[in-house]
Amino acid sequence: MARQKKHPKDHAAPSAMYNCTAMNLRMATRAVTQFYDGFLAETGVSGPQFSLLAILSVVGPIGMSRLAERMVMDRTTLTRNLKPLERDGLVEIRPGEDRRARLVAMTDAGRAAFERARPRWAAAQSAIRKRLGDDDWQSLIARLQSTVAAIR
Repeated sequence: MARQKKHPKDHAAPSAMYNCTAMNLRMATRAVTQFYDGFLAETGVSGPQFSLLAILSVVGPIGMSRLAERMVMDRTTLTRNLKPLERDGLVEIRPGEDRRARLVAMTDAGRAAFERARPRWAAAQSAIRKRLGDDDWQSLIARLQSTVAAIR
């Protein structure tokens, strides 16, 4: 009776999957987003929305393509993420210099929402830094930034 050979992938797949960079980054991103969302819940601004408002507070009006690039998002995802902010009057999307270009700008209401959410974001930032410890937190930030730079 011949022994049946197991395919080499049968044993490697589960451990390889748990070592998948994309899967682990997505799980970490979801966990961190949920953590920040818990702190920001009372402000009416989610973590991803706060990130968009934070970028807009620094760069001012910016073209959609440049904002998508800066956020490391495709334009479709950016548009989907901007819709609730636009609906709530926190950002406005207006024509740019060229008909095809569109500019994204934070409104006065957006600046007010950002400033209201900022202390809760700072509390989340402090709490996550405390949980990780300063050295691990600084290492994490540096590694994430270098990962983005290396992949792009």
